[in-house]
Amino acid sequence: MSRIFTVTFASVYPLYVTKVEKKGRTKAELDRVIEWLTGFDAAALDKHLTAGTTFTEFFAAAQLNPRASAITGTVCGVQVENIDDPLMQKIRYLDKLVDELAAGRPLDKILRA
Repeated sequence: MSRIFTVTFASVYPLYVTKVEKKGRTKAELDRVIEWLTGFDAAALDKHLTAGTTFTEFFAAAQLNPRASAITGTVCGVQVENIDDPLMQKIRYLDKLVDELAAGRPLDKILRA
């Protein structure tokens, strides 16, 4: 089991916020991307952040977007579409979306609209 599975989402979320804000994007845009992937609205996201939910618990409770499989590309040198472990793939999907947001990609493209 990967160590990231037991890390709390709340410990990584501020890193995501910092990453996107450094590149001129907003926390609101980040939250919208997270909602698109997981189905968690602002209240549900806040609940997970407050509760100290691990990545395992976070994605177990998520309703993954049916279009998530359209997320392709490389994160940390690994093709996200080729990851065998379902939980690791979901975590990398999120990482990829955060990377795309930080890179300045238009929101409609990130959300696979």
